[in-house]
Amino acid sequence: MKTAKKGIDLIKFYESFQKKAYKCPAGVWTIGYGHTRKAQRGQTINENQAIELLMSDLQFAEISVKKQALFINQNQFDALVSFTFNVGSGAFTRSTLLKKIKSGADEVEIRHQFNRWNKASGVVLNGLVSRRKAEGDLYFETEFIGDLDPKTEKRL
Repeated sequence: MKTAKKGIDLIKFYESFQKKAYKCPAGVWTIGYGHTRKAQRGQTINENQAIELLMSDLQFAEISVKKQALFINQNQFDALVSFTFNVGSGAFTRSTLLKKIKSGADEVEIRHQFNRWNKASGVVLNGLVSRRKAEGDLYFETEFIGDLDPKTEKRL
């Protein structure tokens, strides 16, 4: 499974394109769409480079989610990839969120676990509150299995 457009768009929206490296609220140098591995002070990139970095970075998050061998649909995969992209693979694999998903917890408990991840350096950030709600909404969005109009992407 690969991250679908809906998941990529969610990540791009919450990371937002930054052409110049900056320190995020957690104090980590970041550039493009949330890229941290090679970001350095004074660095600049264009949007095409940022998208290339994003697609490369997504692979790490996708691998982390896939390793869990979860029986999930595309929306759930995309939500977990977005979450993992943001918090990191180690935090995801140790998270109570993952434990609750594996144990078959209900929607209320899983949403609660998404929503707990709303801080950077101990401070609640509105952007993270909003992102976790969006990830939870995507995780529980039902998928229509059937024909879609390719022009409008609406049910036929």
